[in-house]
Amino acid sequence: MKDHQKRRDFLKTLTLGGIGAAAPIRLLRTGEAAKDRDVAGDNENIEKKTERKFNGEYKGDYLNRVAFPIGGLGAGMFCLEGTGAISHLSVRNKPDIFNEPAMFAAICVKGLKNAAKLLEGQVPEWKYFGRRGSGNGLAGSTLGLPRFKTAECSIRFPYSIIRLSDQELPLQVQITGWSPFIPTDEDNSGLPAGALEYRFINEGKEKLDLIFSYNAKNFLATEETAINAIEEIPRGFALTQHGTKDKPDAEGSFAIFTNEDRTAVDHCWFRGGWWDPLTMAWNNIRDGRAQAVAPVEKDAGGASLFVPFSLAPGSSKSIRVMMAWYVPVSDLHVGVPVPDEKKDCNPETGCCAGPSDLGVTNGKENPSSNYKPWYSSKFNNVREVADHWNKNYTELNRKSTLFKDAFYSSTLPPEVLEAVAANLTILKSPTVLRQFDGRLWSWEGCGDEEGCCHGSCTHVWNYAQAIPHLFPSLEKTLRNTEFCENQNHAGHQGFRANLPISPLKHDFHAAADGQLGGIMKVYRDWRISGDNNWLARIYPMVCASMDYSINTWDPKHKGVIEEPHHNTYDIEFWGPDGMCCSFYLGALTAIINMGSYLKKDVSKYHELFEKGRNHLETQLFNGEYFFQDIEYKNLNAPDPSTALSFGGDYSPEAIEILKKEGPKYQYGKGCLSDGVLGAWIGSMCGLDPFINPQKVKSHLLAVHKYNLKKNLIDHANPQRPDYALGNEGGLLLCTWPKGGKLSLPFVYSDEVWTGIEYQVASHLILTGNVQAGLEIVRTCRERYDGRIRNPFNEYECGHWYARAMASYGLLQALTGARYDAVNKHLYTDSRIGDFTGFISTATGFGTVTVTKGRPSLKVFYGNIPINGFIVNGKALSI
Repeated sequence: MKDHQKRRDFLKTLTLGGIGAAAPIRLLRTGEAAKDRDVAGDNENIEKKTERKFNGEYKGDYLNRVAFPIGGLGAGMFCLEGTGAISHLSVRNKPDIFNEPAMFAAICVKGLKNAAKLLEGQVPEWKYFGRRGSGNGLAGSTLGLPRFKTAECSIRFPYSIIRLSDQELPLQVQITGWSPFIPTDEDNSGLPAGALEYRFINEGKEKLDLIFSYNAKNFLATEETAINAIEEIPRGFALTQHGTKDKPDAEGSFAIFTNEDRTAVDHCWFRGGWWDPLTMAWNNIRDGRAQAVAPVEKDAGGASLFVPFSLAPGSSKSIRVMMAWYVPVSDLHVGVPVPDEKKDCNPETGCCAGPSDLGVTNGKENPSSNYKPWYSSKFNNVREVADHWNKNYTELNRKSTLFKDAFYSSTLPPEVLEAVAANLTILKSPTVLRQFDGRLWSWEGCGDEEGCCHGSCTHVWNYAQAIPHLFPSLEKTLRNTEFCENQNHAGHQGFRANLPISPLKHDFHAAADGQLGGIMKVYRDWRISGDNNWLARIYPMVCASMDYSINTWDPKHKGVIEEPHHNTYDIEFWGPDGMCCSFYLGALTAIINMGSYLKKDVSKYHELFEKGRNHLETQLFNGEYFFQDIEYKNLNAPDPSTALSFGGDYSPEAIEILKKEGPKYQYGKGCLSDGVLGAWIGSMCGLDPFINPQKVKSHLLAVHKYNLKKNLIDHANPQRPDYALGNEGGLLLCTWPKGGKLSLPFVYSDEVWTGIEYQVASHLILTGNVQAGLEIVRTCRERYDGRIRNPFNEYECGHWYARAMASYGLLQALTGARYDAVNKHLYTDSRIGDFTGFISTATGFGTVTVTKGRPSLKVFYGNIPINGFIVNGKALSI
């Protein structure tokens, strides 16, 4: 037993290090410096509802809902569950959340009783009943096949590491699932591919003869009229379905193959009725038959590959299973393309005829009116994808491990590392698409079978801070879409892009927070990229956007947004409010900085900024927090009851509310969690503070005091309660601690959104309130601990919701670490004393360390040229 325990400890060490790691990763802060930090991050000192440690293992009940995405950025995914099962298979350019494809690995140990088992832990009890098909016994699924007794899972993004054990077998198993993730390398990070590595250790005293198998139904055979087959590829098989004349998007291939020369492949399971194919496939597994069966022309129900091997006592073996897919056609298109009014425009006058004006595509035009994935412009078929994956596997693994090692060498609080890494999985989910010419296009989140809320929505993606740092060239494509195809001559910017990306109809409001946030993000993307030429080209379009915003929402030039303005709550605010006025001041600050650099006249923006800051700080602050001054009678806008809005028409009852309280869906005297959101985004973009810091801090402390709830048992939420409810805690979007709650406040006011929790948490940390910010992070992640919700799927209006990538801002908030490629300065402004933290730039990534006030940089990948360090606002010599 002692030898067994040693091997288990060794496996645990491998788990914490992941593939390619030389040593275990530090989960908690270590060293003398940690003693001096005022950070509530140590697991031992946190009073939590959950017994599981943040950034630690998932086991027992905490394993219930774990499903970790594996796939490429914009290329589709499957999920590796914490038990080792495969689910959420979504490779047809859209989500398919409940797709469990009967794709499974198995092991047979010859000569032992009960020695054939799926390489999975036990089925979580929630799967037994209540799901689609459970009323008929979940016929034909793999849930009834034998499995290992116990499973444990650890995540070191982009790796999921699962340990299986069973008292009936003298065998320990480790599964490592992953797909490439290499910041700055969006192409290799966007491959339609993934892998599962199975490592076996013989813990017994006798030699073992084993048969490993990987098995799959032809889950791509979805169209009865289409030809489907299972084709031969080296050391594996490819599930295929041909497109038809009426359904060209039915075309698809999914390849499964190994690196083992002894692999035998059964290309066609037994063909028969009822459950004959799976029954006979299991019989082969149970009996240890590694049989080779040639491909048939069509209608093969499934396939298996077999790898026979032996293990001496104490020895180990790893088998690599690689997956690659290719679905080059879709039926997906969103929006109504219109003739480009700017076809012959001059970019210097403030319009953009297309992405070529800004130089951001691969130069390839989509041959279809429907969406085609980027990878279909690089590869011609699944064999090419599989060949690329196989040939480059080792190098892509090495580079992905560099990212993992850099990220997890951080000494930041474990709840922060968990929150950031958990939401990087959004980049592997169907939320993110990458079209044929290489440009990014995204949903807000994923519905169960289709995307949710289209068009890289600007007011949602405002919050997402991961892509700008990890894949800045992709982030710039979003700016180019916003200021080219989405913006007209007048500067009106549609906040939802067409797919394929094209000029769109301008028949609805612009979104004030989205359009003004975009101006701040142009500033951020310029400083991250260091691309002065790009700034010069896009600046006229930025000016057009800024001037439209002024003329539309501040026509009287008061320096505040007061005309009705659409925003991320899918309604319009009437009258000036802290949230959108903070965006206005941030956008004015950004355009002043950019214009000054380009030696442009920015005097009119200066004047508006000074007026606006004074109004916000004196007229919209009640001594504790910022609020909204509801106004609708003294504006240029028509009566609210006749105005264009998502809120629909005013009923007679609503007219009565209008007379008494003003327009529907406002927040008035409430304490809004997003009440100074523009100031947080400005900080994330590298802008100096532009609102009185003490008033910003006061507002955030009020949000923490009034809006953070330890439980929601007595909280009434008639809106969308499933995000947080009952005994769970959460940060409410708005409360009215001083009274004045309206009959119909804005439509999501009683809800809890993780993206807003993270932005408030990181903003609190920026103001020095570290423990308050971490309390919000912990409250959020306790809801996503694996028991009830998937820890790797923070949802809002859909699964893998983009706003949750606000969590990435926690890194900058805690350390102040950011790199400015324009002046090549590395900035730090630590709120936690000495630290080591991850940093990613346009040219490489690594770690920043501050020791006794002195910064240093360790580059893990690429290069990061440094001209100087700015520490707590002061320049230090290198």
